Amino acid sequence: MKEKVHTQLSLAKQASRKMAILSRKQKDEVLVAIGNQLLADEAVILSENAKDIAIARTDGQPASYLDRLLLTPERITQLVDSLAQLVSLDDPVGERIDSWTRPNGLFIEQIRVPLGVIGMVYEARPNVTVDAAAIAIKTGNAIVLRGSHSAVHSNLALVTSIRQALTATGLDAEAVQYLPFAEHASVDYLCTANGLVDVIIPRGGAGLIQRVLQIASVPVLETGVGNCHIYVDEAAHYDMAESIVINAKTSRPAVCNAAETLLVHRSWPQENQRALLQKLLAMGVELRTCERTIELHTDLAAQLHQATSEDWDTEYSALIMAVRTVDSLSEAIEHITAHTSGHSEAIVTEDEIAARQFLTAIDATAVYHNASTRFTDGGEFGFGAEIGISTQKLHARGPMGLPALTSYKYVVRGNGQIR
Repeated sequence: MKEKVHTQLSLAKQASRKMAILSRKQKDEVLVAIGNQLLADEAVILSENAKDIAIARTDGQPASYLDRLLLTPERITQLVDSLAQLVSLDDPVGERIDSWTRPNGLFIEQIRVPLGVIGMVYEARPNVTVDAAAIAIKTGNAIVLRGSHSAVHSNLALVTSIRQALTATGLDAEAVQYLPFAEHASVDYLCTANGLVDVIIPRGGAGLIQRVLQIASVPVLETGVGNCHIYVDEAAHYDMAESIVINAKTSRPAVCNAAETLLVHRSWPQENQRALLQKLLAMGVELRTCERTIELHTDLAAQLHQATSEDWDTEYSALIMAVRTVDSLSEAIEHITAHTSGHSEAIVTEDEIAARQFLTAIDATAVYHNASTRFTDGGEFGFGAEIGISTQKLHARGPMGLPALTSYKYVVRGNGQIR
C-alpha cells in the first residue's frame, strides 16, 4: 500500500507545479466547472451518500454523526454557492505582502506563494471534500484527501466530479487526489511523506487530531476541537441571551462552533435563569449542571443532571450542555481559561467594561460580545469556504481561508550588487 500511496503523492507533487503558475482566470473557471459538475452529478452523489448513511445507521451511529455525514440537494446547492463565493474572492497568490529598498539598492518584495501539496485527513463530513479541494485550487495547491471510510462512497463520488471538471477545463486532474484505502496505515504514509507532501491538515475529533500530531513528520496545520462557552453576565438582556444561547447550542449541535457550556452570573435575575433553562429543556437539550444551579432551581431538579468534572472539558457535538452558576466575571474567565479548547468564547452583556475585560482576557481564536459562537466560520467571516479552524498560534489561527493556504517567498531585484 505504501507504494500505491506514494505513487498518488508523486502525481500530486507534479500537478502542484502546474497549479502554482495558473492565472486567477484559470482557477476561477475550474471552480465554476466544479459547481456545474456537482449539480449535473447530484443524483449519483446522493445515491452514493445514501449508501454511507445506510451503513452508518446499521452501525448504530448517533444522530449527530448522521447529520455530519448527510448530503441533501440543499447541501449540494450550498456547496455550489460556496464555490461561487470563492470565485468572487481575490486570488492571494502573487500578492505583494510587503516591499522595501535596502541602502545598497536591493529591492525586496515579500510575495504570497502556494504551499505545494496539502494532505487532508478528516472525518465524516463529505462537504469538506469539496471545500478543501476548492480552496486548494484557488490558492494554486494540489491536495491529497483522506476522509473517513464511513464516507468513502460520498467522497469518491465528489472527487470524481471534481476531477472531471479539472479535465474539462484543461487542468491536471491529479491536482485533487483521494486515498481510498480503509487501512489506517494510509494515513501514516501520507503524514510521513516528506518531500512529497508540504503540510498536513487534520480535521475532526480530538482523537484523529492527536494521532496525526503524534505520527506526522510532515509539518501539521493543527485544527482543534470546539469546547465553546457562553457567559451570560448579570447585565445581560434576557431576550438577547436566550436567542444567542439557543442558536449556539441547537441550530446545529454537531459542529465545532456550537456552544457546549453555559456560564450564568449568580446575580442575573433568577426568573431569567429559570426561563433560559426551561427553554433549553423544551428544545430537547440535556442539561448537566453544577450542584449550585440545581439548588437554585429545585423545581427543575428532576430534569437536571449533576455535572461531573469531565463535562467541563467535553465537546458533546450533540444536544447536551453543561451549565454552571458563577459569582463573577472573574470566575467565568477563570473557568473558561481552565477548560477552553481555544476555539470560540462569548459573553452576553450590556456592560461595556465587562465585555472589554472578557474580550481581552480570553485566549481563543474568536471571542464574541453579544453574538453567537456559530459565526466562527470561513464563510461567515468573508473568507469563502474554509479548510478548517485552527486553534494554534503559528502561521494561521481561526477560520483558515485563502491566505492560510499560502506561504511566501522573497523576490530580490538588484543591478549587480555583490557582498
